[in-house]
Amino acid sequence: MTRVTLAALALVTFAAPLAAQDHSAHPAEPDPHAGHQMPAPQAADPHAGHKMPAPKAADPHAGHAMPATDQPAAEPKAMDGMDHSTMDHGTAADAPSSPGPEMETPPPPEAGSGPPRAADAIWGANAMRASRADLQKTHGDYNLFWFQADRAELQMRDGADGYLWDLQGYYGGTTERFWMKSEGEGSFGQRIEDLEVQALYSRAIAPFFDLQAGIRQDLAGPDTTHAVIGIQGLVPYMFEVDTALFLSHRGDITARLEAELDQRITQSILIQPRAELNLSAQDIPQLGIGAGIDSFEVGVRLRYEIIREIAPYIGVEQTWRAGGSADFARAAGEDTSVTNYVVGIRLWF
Repeated sequence: MTRVTLAALALVTFAAPLAAQDHSAHPAEPDPHAGHQMPAPQAADPHAGHKMPAPKAADPHAGHAMPATDQPAAEPKAMDGMDHSTMDHGTAADAPSSPGPEMETPPPPEAGSGPPRAADAIWGANAMRASRADLQKTHGDYNLFWFQADRAELQMRDGADGYLWDLQGYYGGTTERFWMKSEGEGSFGQRIEDLEVQALYSRAIAPFFDLQAGIRQDLAGPDTTHAVIGIQGLVPYMFEVDTALFLSHRGDITARLEAELDQRITQSILIQPRAELNLSAQDIPQLGIGAGIDSFEVGVRLRYEIIREIAPYIGVEQTWRAGGSADFARAAGEDTSVTNYVVGIRLWF
């Protein structure tokens, strides 16, 4: 007991000086957060370090009821699906005008002040003349020969069968040409009933029309020479027309109107309706022609193009004589109405 007491006493005696030692010589480091009011912990900001855009203007459509997608929208269809909240609609007065001729940049003042042919200013007009003439020929400004047998056919009818030809051709350029035409018909075993030849000067007066003038000579029956003036061309719906007015050396006036249409059924098969009307201003007894309508023809032909230039055909045609011409025909023992079944060929080159 005495030994334990002495040990405890010694321990107390050793610890007392340590407790009484002065620690002021070792001051504590100051707290960096002393006096700061610390906020409550928050989640990390996902936009930290990003440069944020300036605030946008208020959406003018905010609070407006927008139409459903199945109704016509105020904006064009091309704008469907766009976010209008970021668009500045402005007013009608602020909207830019549509681009048009008034907004196009005008040509510079010097435009058109140069020579009419710029190459002449470099190479000289004499050097360019041959090249310019060659260019015109390359693009169609040259003379061309063309010939066509529009109808070359045999005609089967009551009584004597017959034949008919209708030829035409020209030589010339794009606007001026020399035309030749010939028509004739007759019956086998008999003399030719009608034969005429025309020589015409033709000049273009419109993109699809030529004015023609010249002479016509009848070689069957009484010898008759006519002055001719007419128009030939292509009217809307692709009807080819040929009209002519004739003045004979005896002063008789007659006229002829022809029209035909090539209607393609396939690439090689065509059907061609055709009509012809002959008129006279007076009776011409020596030619068997009465005043008014002399004759009227309507026909249709079906042809097959072996190649574009060669096309055999078959068809039917009806001819009527009218008025005074019918009287002359009856007096000569001829029919006033004739039906012809035809077979022929159409050629051109």
